[in-house]
Amino acid sequence: MFIQVASERGDTSSDRTRPVRFAGTGPNQAHQFPLRQPTGTGSVTRQPADLAPYTAEVDSLTPQTPTAILRWGNASVRIGMVLDVYKPHVSGVTNYVSINKQALERAGHEVFVFAFGTKDSRTDEKNVVLSPGLPLARTSYAFGFTFTRAARRLLQSMDVVHVHHPFLSGRLALRYCRAAGIPIVFTNHTRYDLYAQVYLPLLPDQLGQAFLQAYMPAFCRDVNLVIAPSQGLCNVLREMGVEAPIEVIPNGVDLAPFRAGPRPIERSRLGVPQDDVLIIFVGRLGLEKNLAFLLRAFIALHRAQPQVSLLLVGEGPDRDDLRDRARAEGAGEKVFFTGLVPYPDVPRYLAASDLFATASRTEVHPLSVIEALAAGLPVVGIDSPGVSDTIVDGQTGFVAENTVEALTSKLELLVRDKALRRRMAEAASRSAEAYDVDRTSALVAARYRDLVANAKPPRRRPWDHLLDRLLDRPSETA
Repeated sequence: MFIQVASERGDTSSDRTRPVRFAGTGPNQAHQFPLRQPTGTGSVTRQPADLAPYTAEVDSLTPQTPTAILRWGNASVRIGMVLDVYKPHVSGVTNYVSINKQALERAGHEVFVFAFGTKDSRTDEKNVVLSPGLPLARTSYAFGFTFTRAARRLLQSMDVVHVHHPFLSGRLALRYCRAAGIPIVFTNHTRYDLYAQVYLPLLPDQLGQAFLQAYMPAFCRDVNLVIAPSQGLCNVLREMGVEAPIEVIPNGVDLAPFRAGPRPIERSRLGVPQDDVLIIFVGRLGLEKNLAFLLRAFIALHRAQPQVSLLLVGEGPDRDDLRDRARAEGAGEKVFFTGLVPYPDVPRYLAASDLFATASRTEVHPLSVIEALAAGLPVVGIDSPGVSDTIVDGQTGFVAENTVEALTSKLELLVRDKALRRRMAEAASRSAEAYDVDRTSALVAARYRDLVANAKPPRRRPWDHLLDRLLDRPSETA
């Protein structure tokens, strides 16, 4: 639902001790938890091993009792998730925020999502606050430069804010929350350097790198905690010049739907031959997923192993081009496209498959790979940060060099050897336990609790109140 904040029209004070009234509720007194500045600027990376106090607390709990670690004392924490775009837009980030929100809510916390939407954006999910944004072409993506006054006031009532995109919405989080004394956490989900190469090919690489090397270190210095979902992504941030402390905490996945023995989708419904070894990919059919590369490897594999099929689950701008390429190479009858599939149905498609493959190099913590592992599928991917951190090469799948020949060779090993697929499937299923969303959200919640408990009082400059009023003027409507 859309949260409306009833407020006096002329009051734009960011004093967090002021009661804020929410639609359908009584007055809510915001906690006075001020901002803590980053602790240290050295190139210090905290690894999961350094999170021993938190990990020990989590591991001492059963899967049914994560609440004790997720609560701050005896009170629930108000958490604001800030990102550029949310549902109905489909992406790994929106999916992660959704399942993480649910895990924190199960533990008794209040979690709000702040993002941009178009006039047609609608959701029945509670505590989702969409400010008006401009639609991007014919996509479900919207972007904007300011939140509505109602959204801003609600955001400033949070105990902690977690940013998932560093540019548009990330800047707004800094603008609205630092002076209000709200700790800010940032998780970097994306290889922005590779996205720039894919979608802005005319932009010189040096220019894109120069921007990131100027922007990312400064942004990370301004937040209280930087999280990298994998060690590979942590290394990428360091190469960009980020010196702020970074903690490596994996993004979580709700494993239950993939472990519950879902009924496989009927292959006959898809047109896939029953006896074929079925390779599956799940994700957006866009340039950043490098699917043309994967298709070239599959075509070479099909020539050597005719009883193999490729299933592409998802939708995107590259669909027609991929279909045309497969037909042109004589493999059109062995490459299948499902179109957009409801997320709850994804486990059924994985259950009907024999192995998962990806050629994407832009992933930092590929949720689709983790879901495939949880479903008991061996995974073949390209050596790159995120993918190489998730696949245990030779045990849960294979990590191939960045050549079509290498990827084809690794796929063929699994296609030809059913016993190998079975052994890797068992190892894959076990390895996914580390990514259970209740466990990973507990680790992040422990860091929320630490930031809130150790925060320092905010220091507002004399002109901050005037600046707040000026920034609010373009978006005074709720």
